[in-house]
Amino acid sequence: MAYKTKIIIGIAGIVIVAAALWMTSRSNAPEATVTPAVTTTPRTTLPVAPSPTVSVPAVSVIASNLNIPWDIAFLPDNSLLVTERGGNLVHLKKEVGDVYSKTIIKLPHPVPRGEGGLLGLVLHPRFAENRQLYLYMTTQESSAGTKNTVFRYSFVNNELTDEKIIIKDIPGALYHDGGRMEFGPDGLLYITTGDAQSPAIAQDLKSLGGKILRLTADGGIPSDNPFGTAVYSYGHRNPQGLAWDDAGRLWETEHGRSGVTSGMDELNLIEKGKNYGWPTLEGDKTQAGMVAPALHSGARDTWAPASAVFHDGSIYFGGLKGEALYEAVLNREQVVELRTHFKDVYGRIRTVRLGPDGMLYLTTSNRDGRGNSSPDDDRIIRINPKTL
Repeated sequence: MAYKTKIIIGIAGIVIVAAALWMTSRSNAPEATVTPAVTTTPRTTLPVAPSPTVSVPAVSVIASNLNIPWDIAFLPDNSLLVTERGGNLVHLKKEVGDVYSKTIIKLPHPVPRGEGGLLGLVLHPRFAENRQLYLYMTTQESSAGTKNTVFRYSFVNNELTDEKIIIKDIPGALYHDGGRMEFGPDGLLYITTGDAQSPAIAQDLKSLGGKILRLTADGGIPSDNPFGTAVYSYGHRNPQGLAWDDAGRLWETEHGRSGVTSGMDELNLIEKGKNYGWPTLEGDKTQAGMVAPALHSGARDTWAPASAVFHDGSIYFGGLKGEALYEAVLNREQVVELRTHFKDVYGRIRTVRLGPDGMLYLTTSNRDGRGNSSPDDDRIIRINPKTL
């Protein structure tokens, strides 16, 4: 409360002024600050909303009861496309608030069981004009066995038409199928492939397995690819995350060894034509002609990183076995800190995508047979990164 005083010569005026100043100082005194206790939130309970100064809630569940959602694409009309590993393409259209309707889109190809299936999804950079999208899909042919193929389709009125094979004969298996796709700043399509449980093929430049591939939007080989083939880098075990930082550097997340000797998951800084060492190198090992990871989980910790996105100086990636959202803070080409968010809160986190609204979108993978699912799993969860 502000007081206007008139200075009056005399004792009465002095008393009034002094009283007013004393009351003002009391009203402007800072209140005691109470720091809330840190609590562990059960996985099925959403964290408390942030302070009123943040307009977007810290956490919102925008879709539930999905079946192993693997990737997300944001359409120009603010709806979402989601791949489910079992073979469904799901169209989520916003109705009111955070309520989305769900439409299942029929795929022209069945997918086999296992960690393959309907995996990566990416829109053509000019999707608003040509309505083209790309799907990374595991197929099982009687003569050729399990393979992975990248298809391109036109997506109009919830239908997939004009199928075109962008690349085929990528080695496939029950495990280690890669599957992430991104268009880079150069306008080219980057694709991660796994070693299909045959580690040696990661070092074989004639094989498409255990690689990062780079193609034109039509499936052609760029003239500056390092080996005259689709191969951009090699020596990868099961890479499933690609992201470019604000300087145009490419980062990749990669699953390390599994089984009893798990761990050694990696965050790699990718350069054209380089060999990233699998199966020869793990962790801090080095060898001439091979590149060690920028960061690894060590032998005692397992992230099982399954995605990557760059935002505000950090690479974010989901952890399946780690059951967390990880944040690798960058300083140019160095990782200076690894932060862990939502540890054991939402279960297995697979994909992290940055939405057009600047929010992070996570998919859970608790129905894949390796997690503990809640009645509303699997989910897509929107995270306000300002609250992390």
